[in-house]
Amino acid sequence: MKKILFAIVAIVAISALAMWRMPTDAKTAPDVTFTTITGEQVTMQELRGKVVLVKFWATSCVTCVAQMPDNIKNYNTLKDRGYDTIAVAMQYDPPNYVKNFAESRELPFKVVVDATGELARAFGDVKLTPTAFLIDKQGNIIKRYLGNYDKESFLATVNKALG
Repeated sequence: MKKILFAIVAIVAISALAMWRMPTDAKTAPDVTFTTITGEQVTMQELRGKVVLVKFWATSCVTCVAQMPDNIKNYNTLKDRGYDTIAVAMQYDPPNYVKNFAESRELPFKVVVDATGELARAFGDVKLTPTAFLIDKQGNIIKRYLGNYDKESFLATVNKALG
């Protein structure tokens, strides 16, 4: 009887873990408006038809800063195929730091300061950086990344989404 009970508990636990780790391909990205540091407004609706990386970051985040060269390279390499990047600086990041960082690193993609924290809340109350969401052409979140991630796997996922 104990073996059967153990087997049932194990199956339930494994099933729950499998469901928890499943990609969130059915979750639609929140319908938000991004206001860039240059004053441009872009909505998630306007980004439909593109594969978009929405990356929450901070100038004080060592991993975020270390990932920026790859973000720049990926954007420059893939933008003509329909790839875009929105870099969302966290609420606590001073806007002048973000603007200085974007200018000094010549970030080629849209940079946003989440001054009210509204964007972080809309994407599931993001607290940790870097947190990134890869969104497909239909506006669905196909992958969530926290911290460092495998570059080859990331590019494979992006290329598959681009078609």
